[in-house]
Amino acid sequence: MNTDNNNEHRVKTAVLVSGGGTNLQALIDEERRMDSCGEPCPYKIEIVISSTKDAYALERAAAAGIRAEVVSPYSVLGAAYTRSTPRDTKRLAVSNKVLELCREYGIEAIVLAGFLTVLSGDIVSEYSGRIINLHPALLPKFGGVGMWGHHVHEAVLAAGEKESGCTIHLVDAGCDTGKILLQRKVPVMPGDTPESLYARIAPLEHEAMVEGLKLLSASLSKRS
Repeated sequence: MNTDNNNEHRVKTAVLVSGGGTNLQALIDEERRMDSCGEPCPYKIEIVISSTKDAYALERAAAAGIRAEVVSPYSVLGAAYTRSTPRDTKRLAVSNKVLELCREYGIEAIVLAGFLTVLSGDIVSEYSGRIINLHPALLPKFGGVGMWGHHVHEAVLAAGEKESGCTIHLVDAGCDTGKILLQRKVPVMPGDTPESLYARIAPLEHEAMVEGLKLLSASLSKRS
């Protein structure tokens, strides 16, 4: 699936995951679709990096023939890791290992597709303007530490919002504070639960993830 087409530059991409990897699968499927149609896909997934060793996303990567690595606090820190290890220490250790892998594989763009570790340190500055994140709400509302997964949808419903959706944004040194690239919206319906709201947003997340990486890839290709 990773054969270059028509001599077009394809942005070498790392996809960072922590769980099921449905957004990773959307990116894989679009790359395959474009390849099969002879279209020049603007990105090439070179590596999948998971923060957990049992993430189903790793199986998706294996099925697609994409190299994968597990970068968890335990795998990076080894004997130095304990339950009392400070959160910032764990974040920095993971971030530095991800940066090492991205350098090794010549990665040009990074996609956070449900990656639950907040990146910090040199990777944020070295890859400034080249990291995108998917957030399951309409930023700048309902962003920041603790706002992920069902927590976001619960907060949206508790606030009585009339609409929700998802956001693709650039990653900066903050948490969910980078420049917004695109958003997809859905109405909040009477009687919605976090599960029903998520079910309507999820298909839009997949579309937004693909479009966001294409936008970033096109922008990076123009710079090269």
